[in-house]
Amino acid sequence: MPAYDDSYFDPPAPVANVIVRNPDTGVLWPDVPMLLDTGADVTLIPAQVVQKLGLTTDLGTQYELVGFDGSIHFAPTVRLELLFLHRAFRGQFLLIDQERGILGRNILNVVALLLDGPHLRWDEYSLSRARS
Repeated sequence: MPAYDDSYFDPPAPVANVIVRNPDTGVLWPDVPMLLDTGADVTLIPAQVVQKLGLTTDLGTQYELVGFDGSIHFAPTVRLELLFLHRAFRGQFLLIDQERGILGRNILNVVALLLDGPHLRWDEYSLSRARS
């Protein structure tokens, strides 16, 4: 089971390392840290990863993001593939200027996860595992 991150988040939070792929060239960027955030509507990709993969952002299409503190930011979009739990998620994603991205409900609602807060671990939920 992957561990929660207690060095960057207080209290500790579930974080997954995903792979981001350039759909045009197939070039991969592994181990991109992403917060598992069931409160986020969409997935946000660190802009530095997109730059390293040579992806072009669509500056003409930006979305307004509102933080919990009421701050407003505008996020450009990019087309890419995100690999998480042996699944490929293809499409348009928003960019943020942070070291860690955020896996939002547009991806989390497709997978079943077990968040084990008391043990600071998480894993993909499996019905067969639950019956054992």
